Amino acid sequence: MVKSISGMYSGANVPDDRQTESDKRTSRMIKYAAIFLAVILIYAWLNPLVFVPAGSRGVLLEWGAVKSVLPEGMNFRIPIMQSAVLMVVQTQKFDAKATAASKDLQNVNTEVALNYHLSPDRVGDLYKNLGTDYQDRVINPAVQESVKAATARYTAEELITQRPAVKQDIDDALIARLSKYDIYVETTSITDFQFSEIFTQSIESKVTAQQLALKAQNDLDRIKIEAQQTVASAQAQATALQLQNEQLQKSKDVLLLRWIEKWNGQLPQVYGGAGNLLLNLGLNPVSDLNMTEVSNPINITG
Repeated sequence: MVKSISGMYSGANVPDDRQTESDKRTSRMIKYAAIFLAVILIYAWLNPLVFVPAGSRGVLLEWGAVKSVLPEGMNFRIPIMQSAVLMVVQTQKFDAKATAASKDLQNVNTEVALNYHLSPDRVGDLYKNLGTDYQDRVINPAVQESVKAATARYTAEELITQRPAVKQDIDDALIARLSKYDIYVETTSITDFQFSEIFTQSIESKVTAQQLALKAQNDLDRIKIEAQQTVASAQAQATALQLQNEQLQKSKDVLLLRWIEKWNGQLPQVYGGAGNLLLNLGLNPVSDLNMTEVSNPINITG
């Protein structure tokens, strides 16, 4: 009786033992998952990997001090102790507006576009000296001063007519100022010159006057050429007439000889009124033949 009762109790405990083992396995899985998640979170928080994109360099800092420059790609760092700052070394553009006075004291507003890049191997020194706000601390003041210095060498009109020379002066000034900070100037573009309204109107009036003067000069040259053409044409006609007269003068004797050869020896006769016959003996051919010249015609009464 006692054995049967104890057997009943032992059979009832078997499912409890199985349930306890299953709970232990579940608890272990939860613990492992929590540990794994904690490791991932700690890894993400520590972030020992540094990815430097193309066209950039990483400045590696150790306890805040510049230690080295990281190349493009994946790099490692010591968590907490080391950090990295990305610096772009590709060509960058900086736009600036500068107000300056020209040589003839005209106010000029200039818009400049500067293309530059950082030295890839010297970005550590640049970051040490200027940090990441080098545009405001160095580039903008350099552009302002270079534009003012270049503008002061030219009159307002020369700033327009000699624009390439002005650009070259600004380039040279910026190269000298920025190269010592390991910032290399590629090119400078003057995108706009703006002058006072009065000066702009005077320039337009001057250009209009020059255009009118050029038109008048062209008209005068055209008139002169046409007059020269007219004179040349008249001279050519006169020369032709002179040649014709000379030719006729030379051929006069020949024409007279041909006329005499064809003459039948009879004088021209003209009959007048009342049956009178008029003989005109005052012909030139007859006089040329040394015939007796009769000044008056002979009247023959019928």
